[in-house]
Amino acid sequence: MKITLLFVGKTSDKNIDTGIDKYFNRLKRYIQFDIEVIPALKNTRSLSETQIKDKEGDLILSKLNTSDYIVLLDERGKELTSLKFADFIQKRMIQSSKNLVFIVGGAYGFSESVYQKASYKLSLSQMTFSHQIIRLIFMEQIYRAFTIINNEPYHHE
Repeated sequence: MKITLLFVGKTSDKNIDTGIDKYFNRLKRYIQFDIEVIPALKNTRSLSETQIKDKEGDLILSKLNTSDYIVLLDERGKELTSLKFADFIQKRMIQSSKNLVFIVGGAYGFSESVYQKASYKLSLSQMTFSHQIIRLIFMEQIYRAFTIINNEPYHHE
């Protein structure tokens, strides 16, 4: 199995990039792992929120394969503890999902076409985070999940 993180828009904070790189390098010892960034749309002032979501949605969908298990990071998704998230990943590995794709959308969320394609919606918190900081938080949670799966001492009860 491979895990891909798909982000809309670049990270502009070097500290966040440094943290993401740290966990990216740690995760490579557990699983095939990739990060893809879809460039943010330009000249969007004349576009409605729905038009922006639809254009971003088309770009997201163009990066996906029919065999992908697609998980949207979405405020209306299911919240899991770190242990349950580790179990979720482990089950995906056992069920031989070729590619587990986690998607962090743009500032307005996802288009209806992306929601329809999704296999699962995951919420990291009831709080609202910027789509940049959530990347680092989520990378840490993926790393934590693999340390739980491998019975390593990183996670404490």
